[in-house]
Amino acid sequence: MAHVQLMKVQKAFGEIQILRDIDLEIRDGEFMVFVGPSGSGKSTLLRSIAGLEDITGGTLAIGGKIVNDVPPAERGIAMVFQSYALYPHMNLYDNMAFGLKIAKVGKDEIHRLVHQAAKILNIEHLLDRKPKALSGGQRQRVAIGRAIVRKPEVFLFDEPLSNLDAALRVRMRYEFAKLHEDLKTTMIYVTHDQVEAMTLADRIVVLAAGRIEQVGSPLELYEHPDNLFVAGFIGSPKMNFLAATVVSADAGAAVVQLETGAQIRCEVDAAGARPGDKVTLGVRPEHFEAAAAGQSGNAIATTVTFVESLGSTTHAYCDYPGAAETLVCELDGATRLRNGAALALSIPAARAYLFDAGGHAFRRHVADARQEAA
Repeated sequence: MAHVQLMKVQKAFGEIQILRDIDLEIRDGEFMVFVGPSGSGKSTLLRSIAGLEDITGGTLAIGGKIVNDVPPAERGIAMVFQSYALYPHMNLYDNMAFGLKIAKVGKDEIHRLVHQAAKILNIEHLLDRKPKALSGGQRQRVAIGRAIVRKPEVFLFDEPLSNLDAALRVRMRYEFAKLHEDLKTTMIYVTHDQVEAMTLADRIVVLAAGRIEQVGSPLELYEHPDNLFVAGFIGSPKMNFLAATVVSADAGAAVVQLETGAQIRCEVDAAGARPGDKVTLGVRPEHFEAAAAGQSGNAIATTVTFVESLGSTTHAYCDYPGAAETLVCELDGATRLRNGAALALSIPAARAYLFDAGGHAFRRHVADARQEAA
């Protein structure tokens, strides 16, 4: 295993800056996921660690050794790409053994390493087949096996599941988690799918426009996003944002007024806010509750425009003045709604998020929310 350290790493193509002062430490044996929208720099960052892109500033170290000028083959890494890139004329055994043969590894050792990797990946019974006889998931396992036999200190994965169908992606997420548990090797994984990131990662790096927005565990990013970007990116469906004005604020809570006049109490540390400040209220779709009859505090009245019935849950899309986009709420699957229906929603104070005019989050009192739920 090896830790990976990036200090003020930059990457530019001519005058176009792709990575901007990246400071990051990836711990020994950690499963780190880079996530962000297209163009955020996540794949470029991964390729820079691999040595496939030369960094234009800063320092990159693997296992305590600076590797800025070290070629990819000497960095102790193995990379699995979105494309499986298997040799179609070779069977699976030869595909996995090819790199070892080039490195002049002994025949007996190659046999041992290939079968060991095949056993981990549950493809021992497929070693005599050629890639065309395999499913997409099996081909991806072979590509991973080809990396495993090299015994790298760091595994790099560049959107390895994006070519698979939805059901197989779910299955392969489990396979990746199990692989990490079995190998206990440092793994760095790039995806644009935040659900993939939440289910796999020890820690997540959220990137935007070549900068790190936040690093933390999945639960930390979900409960304590640093800013509007992270709050809107982590969680599915995404967080709802509503324009608001501060009515009162202190270290224990803030009361804000929405454009409709509704007042919402948020259990956040708002000691730095002042009455009259423009803020943004954030509410995750799954945190809405059906408002009680006659409830006025911490409730809003909306109009349903579209309903998605997903079996276990129902997603209602609603019109509400001041919402940045169509407001989405997640309700119990037994809920029956029609387009045009009035829907009163309650916003639990302990579940509300609040952001200042610059988009920075006020710290939430999550411990209070857990006590309240208990």
